[in-house]
Amino acid sequence: MKMGFELNLTQTQKLIMTPELRQAIQILQFNNVELTEYINKQLEINPFLESVENKNDDSNEEKIPESKEKDEIDWRELAEKYDDLSYKTYERNTDNEIKQSFESYTSKKLSLKDHLMTQLGMTVSTNREKRIGEFIIESLDKKGYLGCSIQDISLLLNEDFVEVERVLRLIQTFDPIGVASRDLSECLMIQLKEKGIQDKNAYIIAEHYLEEIATNRIQKIAKELQISVSRVQSICDIIKMLEPKPARGFIVDSDNIRYIVPDVTIEKINDEYIIIVNDSYLPTLTISSYYRNIITSLEDKEASKFLTDKLNSSVWLIKSIEQRKMTLYNVVESILKFQRKFFDEGKSALRPLVLKDVADDIGVHESTVSRATNGKYVQTPRGLYELKYFFASSLGDGFGNEVSSTSVKSKIKELIDNENSQKPLSDQKICEALKSQGISISRRTVAKYRDEMRIPSSSMRRRY
Repeated sequence: MKMGFELNLTQTQKLIMTPELRQAIQILQFNNVELTEYINKQLEINPFLESVENKNDDSNEEKIPESKEKDEIDWRELAEKYDDLSYKTYERNTDNEIKQSFESYTSKKLSLKDHLMTQLGMTVSTNREKRIGEFIIESLDKKGYLGCSIQDISLLLNEDFVEVERVLRLIQTFDPIGVASRDLSECLMIQLKEKGIQDKNAYIIAEHYLEEIATNRIQKIAKELQISVSRVQSICDIIKMLEPKPARGFIVDSDNIRYIVPDVTIEKINDEYIIIVNDSYLPTLTISSYYRNIITSLEDKEASKFLTDKLNSSVWLIKSIEQRKMTLYNVVESILKFQRKFFDEGKSALRPLVLKDVADDIGVHESTVSRATNGKYVQTPRGLYELKYFFASSLGDGFGNEVSSTSVKSKIKELIDNENSQKPLSDQKICEALKSQGISISRRTVAKYRDEMRIPSSSMRRRY
């Protein structure tokens, strides 16, 4: 047996994750908002990158003749050339319709505490009441409930218990109704009183039978209160219309609200669907001619190497953004081809689709399709959807064909919407109804899909 050390030269191929490749993968994963933040950051650290808008602004300033700056400036000509979109509230599209800006649909942030402090200042007349009221307002939680007891407030402020109770009752009359309540029952009873409800049974049910309302045990409440089931049902309907979280609709400092900006738009023109990649929100990048000319005249090797690296990084960034746009377009085009019936007919026509189908169609890897669809949204004639919504598992229909799980969910919801509320369909009945339509599905799967759509069980849906 021969043993020893030898040197052999072999040739292999493998993928190396270069910094440029990592950047391209990262850019593909970004949605429009994240990509805009990333580009703005690169504009700050890379001198070679310039925004075309800024470049145009600078060029416009350079075009003003010196003679006109003194005393012969043609202001009419300047006004016609000046085109600052930030001062326009709307612009007209190709259809001659007014296109509202995004800010037109967003409301100004309003803090619950500021809202209550304003009402407190217009209601109380003494510094003592103001001091107690401010402490109560500062003690409210995110839902608008009082986070401490009256006894604790009385001890901390060294104030009379009765006076603290009186100021609390005053704040509970502020807008929104039910704010500063100590629990859910008190919140609901305050709102019932505000609505002018005179039936004492409504207050008893709101105070003692909230758990029974949640589990739809209407008959138990009617038996214990010795009133009709229909009367209990109407009282429960009123209670369910009340607001359990008075602070809803007000901005909390810890809230991080992010609006969805669709990455792609699909528009239907006649019988044809047009795909538009929404890159108008992104800054348009270009290479700075100033720094590009400096490279050729530099004698310092280190400075020249630094600028060359930045130049290569700028070019690669622009190519990666363009590649992201093309990949996103190809993925949406493939989805549109597979799910054409969905766009024509609706959710019930959504067919089974997996990442591999789209990857094979456009000639890329499944991971590329996954990155291109993750966290991105498309605006369609049927609404706003996440791209991953169009990928659904398949179920047999009993005739050798396959239907998507999303289509089955829409059929389950349709059956429940059309059911008799006094005799709601059980999961087994829904299962049998789907089998009559040729969809083979188990009762457990029906229950699973119903829970995913947040639809309660038949006993919870029953009305008396």
